[in-house]
This record gives sequence, structure tokens and C-alpha cells, in this order.
Amino acid sequence: MRRPALYSSSSSPPREEAPEPQALSEPAPPGIPPRTRFFSLSSPRLLWSALALMALLLAISLSLALRPQQRKLTQADINAAVLKTLETTQLPSAVAKAYEAIRPSVVRVTGYGKSKDGKEEVEYGVGTGVVIVDKGIILTNLHVVQGAQTIKVVFSDGLETTAHITGAQPENDLAVLQAHKIPDDMIAATMRSTGDLAPGDHVLAVGYPFGIGPSASAGVISGLKRTFRSPEGKQEISNLIQFDAAANPGNSGGPLVTMDGEVVGIVTAILNPNQQRSFVGIAFAVPIENAASAIGLTPF
Repeated sequence: MRRPALYSSSSSPPREEAPEPQALSEPAPPGIPPRTRFFSLSSPRLLWSALALMALLLAISLSLALRPQQRKLTQADINAAVLKTLETTQLPSAVAKAYEAIRPSVVRVTGYGKSKDGKEEVEYGVGTGVVIVDKGIILTNLHVVQGAQTIKVVFSDGLETTAHITGAQPENDLAVLQAHKIPDDMIAATMRSTGDLAPGDHVLAVGYPFGIGPSASAGVISGLKRTFRSPEGKQEISNLIQFDAAANPGNSGGPLVTMDGEVVGIVTAILNPNQQRSFVGIAFAVPIENAASAIGLTPF
């Protein structure tokens, strides 16, 4: 049957074209997600988020730009820091450092002999020595050990052992000892030439005055190339170092050292016009060059 034409209510109705049929979208195959939709700044929430991010980045940039640059250290800054440290930190004195440097090399030397009845071993004399070769070679005064039947030495760590004389230099009152045992960590003293010594230079005498020690006494070089004659007039020693650091019986054979802890002499005598065995301000040491030659070491 034929379908009748349709008209609008207007007086002269135009003919309407029938719209073309729209293509129906096909459903997505199963297992495939629908197409993702792209976001645009047309969304107010996204727009405000973008503006907030831009504001944050701008604030960070301004903060970095306005941050003050770290000032470069100058020599004046370094000097001020060092001065501050020196003012607030108590450092050991030069004498204390010299003593610590020489102390491991200083030994107590004691000579023993038989009593008058020959039945007992009695102390013959006490003095000091200094290790100058780490094999246990010790320098001391000859008068400390001369005539002793037994010689004992005590090292800084407390080790006690016997020793024997291996050499002597009577004209300089020097003796060389070899210890029969030595500490595992034996440290020999450092020797230094006396060629640049001058009156007024600070020195340190280390030893066992009256058997007490090790004891340290500080002073200065009082003179060079001095001569000393023993009270009995039996011996005269020349080319000695005169110093005023306190020395007493028992200091004999001990080291005279610089503020670097280096040995420049071996303490050998004190001068006392009153013939008393006590210190009045004048003492003498054999230069280390003479002492080194006593054991065959090449002089400086």
C-alpha cells in the first residue's frame, strides 16, 4: 500500500527532506577498554591546579634568586679561627713535649758491688743512661758504672735487666752499655749536632737525681767549650756544654736535649765551689759528637 505524504500546518508547506540515517556505533569487542578521553583545561578544576603549580614554581625561583651567596673564606677568617682555637685550647708546653719525646729512651742505671764481708750485693751508685741504638746500646757516664760488679738498667716501661760495658772513653767520662734484654717497642733517642747551639738556647735535662725519676728540669745553654776539673783534681774534661737546668747526683749519664727532644749532650758534672753534692746553677754535658764517637758512630 502506498504511504501518504505528510504536510506541516503552514499555508505553503515546504517539502522536508528526510534526514540521512545515522550510522550506529558498533559495540567494542569484549576485553578491549573503551577509548580514553583526553582532558583539556576547559575543566575549572584542572585550570586552577595548573595555576597553583605555576605559582609554586615561581615562588621557588624567586627564593633561589634572593638567597644570599655564601661568602668565600679569606686568610683573615682563617687567622681569626686559629687565634680563637689557641685562646680556648690549652696546648702542652715546649718543655712537656720535649720530655715526652725523650722519656721512652731514658733508663735508670745502677751499679752493684759486694758488701765488705763479701756476702751481700749492695748498691754501688745510681745514675742515668740514654738509649741511642734500638738494639739496647746505652750511653752513660763512666763514673756511674766503673768498678761495679753488676750493672742493672730499668727501661721506661718498667723492664729491668742486667747490662755490661762494651766500650769506654775515659777522657770524656763516657761508657757504652749493652742491655741483655730490651722492650719490644724500644725507641732510641734522636741525636742532634751541637754546631748551631748558642748561649740562651732552651734545653732540658732528664734523669734520676738522687734516684728519683725520671725527672725533668729545664734551663738554657749558659756557655760552650767550657773546661771542668774534678774536685780531686784527678781529671779534666774540656769542650763541655755549660747549662743551668738543675742537675744533681743521679743525673750523671742522662741526656741534655733541645725543645725538639733531640740529644745534644750527656750530663757529666756539676760545679759547686763549696764542695757540696748539690746544684748551685752550673752543670756540664759532654757534646753528643764526642759521645757518638765513643761507640763508633760517625760524628755529625
